[in-house]
Amino acid sequence: MSIHAVAAPRDVQFNRDVRPILADKCFACHGPDEAHREAGLRFDLEESAKALHDGAAAIVPGQPDASHLITRITTDDADLRMPPTDSGKELSQKEIDTLRRWIADGAKYESHWSFLPPSRPTVPEVDDEAWPVNDIDRFILARLQREGLRPSPEADRVTLIRRLSFDLVGLPPSAEDVAAFVADPDPSAYERAVDRLLASPHFGERMALPWLDAARYADTSGIHMDAGRQIWPWRDWLLRAIRDDKPFDDFVVEQLAGDLLPDASIDQRTATGFLRAHVTTDEGGAIDEEYLVEYAAERTATVGSVFLGLTLGCARCHDHKYDPLTQDDYYSLFATFGQV
Repeated sequence: MSIHAVAAPRDVQFNRDVRPILADKCFACHGPDEAHREAGLRFDLEESAKALHDGAAAIVPGQPDASHLITRITTDDADLRMPPTDSGKELSQKEIDTLRRWIADGAKYESHWSFLPPSRPTVPEVDDEAWPVNDIDRFILARLQREGLRPSPEADRVTLIRRLSFDLVGLPPSAEDVAAFVADPDPSAYERAVDRLLASPHFGERMALPWLDAARYADTSGIHMDAGRQIWPWRDWLLRAIRDDKPFDDFVVEQLAGDLLPDASIDQRTATGFLRAHVTTDEGGAIDEEYLVEYAAERTATVGSVFLGLTLGCARCHDHKYDPLTQDDYYSLFATFGQV
């Protein structure tokens, strides 16, 4: 990509730019956790952030200098400055400027993107109709144009086949495959290379890796003596599921409750190895009841991160500091996995 103009400063967005600052620097004392909340002020709720507290509003839309938030994060008085100087959470000048710009622009709150129902966006118009091959390209090109950038020229064929091979199977192409692709003048050569790699058993292995990591798979117990364990049948189930293009709803249900399905097959029961991929112990002095609790906590945290994209583990000890999760929510889900 090459730059042909200086990009204009982008608009400040709550979810992208502001929420991370508030979550990191403010939510510990002014967020969802009621037990640690101070002054009755919540920055995770728009109504609270913009309401009067002791005669002043933390956020006054359009008026950063009248906003108590800006006053407290910029004051030179160490006793009044927020976050407290001993918290180690002092805001950078860039973060202060971001909050100031956001308030000046109206301090618009947004629902967290992950809790919004998916919607089909309008395909953007672009200046160069020759470059896009499909609608995805149009979104990419529109963003490039908005940032004052142009697409790079198409890569040479050696680079193309190497990128394709690493993307789909995680391995470099053989010298023979490179030579054949470079010498093939057929316009459909790239599509045929894609089909060939998708049919490779290595494609399933490549695509399985992120799921194995997210599920915390390992061939050893991961604690104490780190002895080997026989959980490879679940790994092989995962490889087959990806290679066979198993429907995602079946993929999820079988891993969470395959043994509870009517007339569950061995394959469906094996899928529930997902719930046993966490750290386990074979230490002789381990207390069974204690580790049953720890295993349920491991499963709860893993299910939260894999399927919900949320750090549920934080709510094990207290209401979540920045996600809308209470300790009651955590233990409601925890109870589901207590007898696995």
